[in-house]
Amino acid sequence: MFSHTQNENGTYNTRCLHCFMTIASSVESTEELERIELQHVCPERALADLLAQGTSTGRHVHLN
Repeated sequence: MFSHTQNENGTYNTRCLHCFMTIASSVESTEELERIELQHVCPERALADLLAQGTSTGRHVHLN
């Protein structure tokens, strides 16, 4: 999930709504936004998925 804002010059910024990291700024097209967002590896989302996987299999995930 991402939040888009449009700048006064028509370009876009995009922010990940899981980790709140700004993924890109001053992007010129929505197609480029999509490409950039697909490349984002969100650490918060990865951790949530890892923990959910451990819960669904009945195993406990220990983080050191």
